[in-house]
Amino acid sequence: MQIPTRMRRVVVSSGSIDVVDSPTPMPGPGEVLVHSVVSGVCGSDTHAAHGRHPFIALPYHPGHEVVGVVAARGDGVDTVEVGARVTVEPDLPCWQCKQCRRGAENLCENLRFFGCGYEQGGMADYFTIPADRVHVVPDELDYRAAALIEPLSTPVHAVRLAGDVRGQAVVILGAGTIGLLVLAVVRAHGARRVVITDPLPAKRERALRLGADVALDAGSADGVTQARAALGESADFVFDCVAIESTMRAAIGMASKGGTVVVLGVPTGDVAVPLALVQDHQIRIQGSATYLPRDYEESIRLLTAGAVRVDEIVTAEVPMARAADAYALSSGGDHVKVLVGIDEQVLATVS
Repeated sequence: MQIPTRMRRVVVSSGSIDVVDSPTPMPGPGEVLVHSVVSGVCGSDTHAAHGRHPFIALPYHPGHEVVGVVAARGDGVDTVEVGARVTVEPDLPCWQCKQCRRGAENLCENLRFFGCGYEQGGMADYFTIPADRVHVVPDELDYRAAALIEPLSTPVHAVRLAGDVRGQAVVILGAGTIGLLVLAVVRAHGARRVVITDPLPAKRERALRLGADVALDAGSADGVTQARAALGESADFVFDCVAIESTMRAAIGMASKGGTVVVLGVPTGDVAVPLALVQDHQIRIQGSATYLPRDYEESIRLLTAGAVRVDEIVTAEVPMARAADAYALSSGGDHVKVLVGIDEQVLATVS
């Protein structure tokens, strides 16, 4: 592969999403150079672009949901071959703190995150990253499916933290990308009954097609009562993929008594919760932060097994020259996962 000295990269600034010319990076020791093929737009990206993400400052270089091809290897890299199709595990641990030492590198006390406030992101023709942060994509997965490995790993991690959902009653708050992927995971793990909520009818209809037993209007004043009635009991597990005050209060009400509330959504600010109920009804509130390598392995297994209907999740593909349009589509509510095609010869584009 001929590696050019200059390349394109996306930069997200306050009020602007631009494709700019930049030098092509070269891999250092222990790193690989990856030629990007496709990168997803995450809810974290749209929050950051609007200045609402608590941990991403503008400007930033997006693209943590990226799939590409290894174009070159730095010194000492022998774990992945040039030409291999890979996806990125974007958390960049220090490997020295106590969290890293105990195998919880997603909670690294000095964590950096590729594509989220880091000096590089995958919405670029090329990027460098430590070789231990890439996972080889199996031949069974095309690029569209492979682009879901990273976002699916977040629900895989959350469900693993929650506990055994087999035979259990589950509520999912929010039928966006993460909520629908949580639905796929809990169904694959044998949840007995699943209720999902969302304010948009089209999203509720999609959730029903993808296996939810009941889809409720999140804007209903009696949502807690409706969810408990639809389950026939309280929820054993509630996955909050929105993480605003109203959803947290609803989650606690649905999980009462003795249930678990897992917070996956990225809050844009502090919320007040009915702490007396949390204490008196012995409700567990569990935060869930990104993923670990075992979650990537499970994500790849689920995608390879067909547990995720890729065509229902990937609903738009846009070339990198129109990255701003991709963000707009992702924010608009009509799409689930929007992909940015960096190598337009590989991926089809939408008009």
